[in-house]
Amino acid sequence: MRLTTVGTGTVSPSAHRVSAGHHLAAGDVRLLMDCGSGVVHRMAQLGMRWQDITHVALTHFHADHIADLAPLIFAWRYGDLPPRSAPVVIVGPAGTAGLLEHWASAFGAWVTAPDFPLHVREIAPDESVELGPGVQLSARKVPHTVESVAYSIVHGTRRVVYTGDTGFDAALAEWAAGADLLLAECSLPDEMAMDGHLTPAQCGMLARLASPRHLALTHFYPPVEPVDVRGIVARSYDGLITLAYDGWSLDIED
Repeated sequence: MRLTTVGTGTVSPSAHRVSAGHHLAAGDVRLLMDCGSGVVHRMAQLGMRWQDITHVALTHFHADHIADLAPLIFAWRYGDLPPRSAPVVIVGPAGTAGLLEHWASAFGAWVTAPDFPLHVREIAPDESVELGPGVQLSARKVPHTVESVAYSIVHGTRRVVYTGDTGFDAALAEWAAGADLLLAECSLPDEMAMDGHLTPAQCGMLARLASPRHLALTHFYPPVEPVDVRGIVARSYDGLITLAYDGWSLDIED
């Protein structure tokens, strides 16, 4: 598997981070997890084949995680020659189909009925779906919004867990235990702690409980940028820590 953190920012405009979006290549699957504003153009800037995405998985419906999905569908239809003909599956929590139907009312019927097969697969917490041969995606409820889920992707002997947006949850850590890569949000400094998001100290506690082989942090609001995130996390977790940036990639080998 190969993970690329396309967008490591938030709803707060940043000169160097676009909103949430993470690309995972596993076997024949090309999965985009979340598709916030700026992600589509960032993929082009990074030289990534946005045309080849086979699946999009949404963690929840905040704008900084979904705002570029309609432009991505539009790009698949009109942004390249020849236009897309391969099918796409959009995975998300309950309400994903309704979201696209609302967009179709605003933008046009092409959102739900482009000139290629587009399928919506709503996934319940603790449910698993096969994305492709040997690639399994599972969901877990997390404390952020009513619909928010984290995702686990297994391919061969390797596992990646993406928290999406979440508050601290020991049950999430237990579910993520032993992952080869835990991609976790790290939104705010500890003095600005709030429900529904993680601080560096909470990321450290989550990683200590989950004990992943590698912890990568993302979803940085500007106030956490000058903080010694790595040092704070390392007080609780002694594994490998990466502060992800737009365009960072990691190969996760069998």
